[in-house]
Amino acid sequence: MRRSRVTFAASVLAAAALTLAACGGSDDSSSADSGSDDTASEEVVEDDAADDAADEAADEAADDAADEAADAGSETYEVYALLPQGNDQPYGTTYLPPMEAKAAELGINLTITNSEYDADKQASECEVAVAAQPDGIILWPAVADSIRPCLQAANDAGIPVWITNADVNPEDTDLTYGYSGTDSYGQGAASAEMFCEFADGKEIGAIQVNGLTGNSVATLRGNGFSETVAELCPNVTILAEQPGNWNKDESQLAASEMLTANQGKVQGIYAADDTMVAGAIDAAKAQGLDVDGLIITSIGNTFLGNPLVASGELDGTVFQSSSWDGENAVVGIYRAMTGDTQLGRDDDGSVLYMPNPVVTIDNWDSPDVAPEW
Repeated sequence: MRRSRVTFAASVLAAAALTLAACGGSDDSSSADSGSDDTASEEVVEDDAADDAADEAADEAADDAADEAADAGSETYEVYALLPQGNDQPYGTTYLPPMEAKAAELGINLTITNSEYDADKQASECEVAVAAQPDGIILWPAVADSIRPCLQAANDAGIPVWITNADVNPEDTDLTYGYSGTDSYGQGAASAEMFCEFADGKEIGAIQVNGLTGNSVATLRGNGFSETVAELCPNVTILAEQPGNWNKDESQLAASEMLTANQGKVQGIYAADDTMVAGAIDAAKAQGLDVDGLIITSIGNTFLGNPLVASGELDGTVFQSSSWDGENAVVGIYRAMTGDTQLGRDDDGSVLYMPNPVVTIDNWDSPDVAPEW
């Protein structure tokens, strides 16, 4: 195995800097949540400014640590990145460059695969990766329910696995070193909170378009939305739900079927991402519904969704940064390989959640939430 040989001081500096950067990211997420409290707006502004300063300092420290590690003549790490998408999809197109840039910065050679969300293909790619005995594996599960054999094989071979974007099932986290990406349940909950605010106590019938069945992100976003609606606004009734499989055309068909089956009863639509919500909006238009009169929320704030917010057709969405996702996948595996996080996620640094601010007509054009994919 080609593990890096760096001085002890450089290793400690790199691990400490990356730990500080991760903590800054967590602070951003929590401050974004607290920002919704109007009664403490001044404190939130101050906290955000402090968080920004901390993040900047952490980034500089991480850069300095990486430079010192390079000056120490370290060898490169070999890492397999087992992904279910790449440049064939918009998210992957903007996920990969920051991932590759961070890997180059930290002395990591990446071997990247794309299973195209085929669980069997990803299983085969995992077998190849484990046989190659790399220093680490970055894994974006295609289907969470089928990934444990891959995790077990890597664990048996002593190869740390860092999970990115879509987390594994709770019973499988003991075979991983950590996770970076969205709080998928929290994204669904944030979309539901917006929906409840827009409903404003009125009796609303809604349809729900979920992602790919069996995909952990789809499951968590769906549960986050439906459970939060049930808790915060029981005046909203989810009349039907179907998977849209992260596809606009399939989502249009699914939404059309649900609208037809519940004709005259639907006043709202939730979809688990902007691609699917665009299909659902087209379905509503095709049936002659007044889209402006519907409550519609989603997740992503993508190049497709952001104009829908600007036009008022989409009432709210939740921003997701693909560049943050790709970069922090590498940050995570680096931490795992250098001993900064352990098998079973038994330390505070084993989960890195990206900030997920909400986007409405009030802030759709803010640089802070500019679409990336």
